[in-house]
Amino acid sequence: MDESDSPPSDETAPSAPAVATIEAAIQPEGIEAELDRLPTYARGLLRIRVPVQVTLASQRKNIQEIIELGPGSIIKFEKTCDEPLDLCVGGRPIAQGEVVKVGDKFGVKISGLVK
Repeated sequence: MDESDSPPSDETAPSAPAVATIEAAIQPEGIEAELDRLPTYARGLLRIRVPVQVTLASQRKNIQEIIELGPGSIIKFEKTCDEPLDLCVGGRPIAQGEVVKVGDKFGVKISGLVK
């Protein structure tokens, strides 16, 4: 039995918005019914804006190396272009994905959730 089939309990209540969001992506007409079943405080929580950040790669540099950077400088990273990007919400990793093109902009296609 997966989580969407189990009855709601105090432990599963916080995950309900994520389940509703995933179901909405599959069945958009069902999201309103899912949201209506949430308590008022939970519906209010869904309107909170949080920072979403996608990280290609990162590294630490000393100040001298940063000062020497200029137009045309290249910074090499250990991460390969085939490795997934990290998606963080509020500074915490929640998923990994790959770069996709959406019109003339970039997006991230989620390939897995971080546990």
